[in-house]
Amino acid sequence: MQRWRGLEDIPEDWGRSVVTIGSYDGVHRGHQLIIRHAVDRARALGVPAVVVTFDPHPSEVVRPGSHPPLLAPHHRRAELCAELGVDAVLVLPFTKEFSNLSPADFVVKVLVDKLHAKAVVEGPNFRFGHKAAGNVGFLAEQGRVYDFEVEVVDLYVTGDAGDGQPFSSTLTRRLVAEGDVRGAAEILGRPHRVEGVVVHGAQRGRELGFPTANVEPLPHTAVPADGVYAGWLHAAGEAMPAAISVGTNPQFEGTERTVEAYAIDRVGLDLYGLHVAVDFLAFVRGQEKFDTLDALLAQMGEDVKACRELVAEAEAEKRD
Repeated sequence: MQRWRGLEDIPEDWGRSVVTIGSYDGVHRGHQLIIRHAVDRARALGVPAVVVTFDPHPSEVVRPGSHPPLLAPHHRRAELCAELGVDAVLVLPFTKEFSNLSPADFVVKVLVDKLHAKAVVEGPNFRFGHKAAGNVGFLAEQGRVYDFEVEVVDLYVTGDAGDGQPFSSTLTRRLVAEGDVRGAAEILGRPHRVEGVVVHGAQRGRELGFPTANVEPLPHTAVPADGVYAGWLHAAGEAMPAAISVGTNPQFEGTERTVEAYAIDRVGLDLYGLHVAVDFLAFVRGQEKFDTLDALLAQMGEDVKACRELVAEAEAEKRD
């Protein structure tokens, strides 16, 4: 799959393509409906499928300081799009100048002149251009002028998550912030992931017999609520069952919020400086301060046992 940053990265000899545009944060199950439809349409027309997204999130440029927590960094979104069969991902730098493009100028500069769109696939609420003035109706009008089709796909999906609310990135962020990682996983179609580099911490976990990878999340990452979770630590091409702690470590009067993952039953891991990923499977308990260190150690032992069992159950379900 090709990855482009900015219109200038698109090959000059790029031909016709099927395009879909959006933030696509998380590439959740609703997003997947649209992207799969775009890929299927591209295959039927014999042209590539292109996903267009933005960096930073448009809200940060339009309303500085309002950048939402991200469910997936751009490289992860590209990986997920590739899994769905997308041929190219274009990340457009969203600047103040870019935000001032009228819907008509956006169509010409992006869809017509650069991507040579043969079809554009969007959800019913798609908006674009200066002050989000463009919609799918206007896009269809432009398609008749510039010879591209517009197809609207209903991304309405519901389930148990959020008490039956329609799946969306906004709902997913809320569930993650509340610690409902099972609900978030239902929407995403996979566990919520936090990525970052392993940095040196206070090394108390090592001293207590539970050495953890202290993961420094990427900027604007959606980090689950404070507590202990079962999940996986992905490092050096391996997915290791993990007990994950999120919070400020009140037992030792901590103030900085951290994400720490203990690779269950693994000894001698040296992950410092590596880019790793942490997948959140299930919430185990909230963060708390214990009366004694022995009480903390006993609870940590119980946490690891619970996490080991939860991960084993999940892996058994996958095999079945």
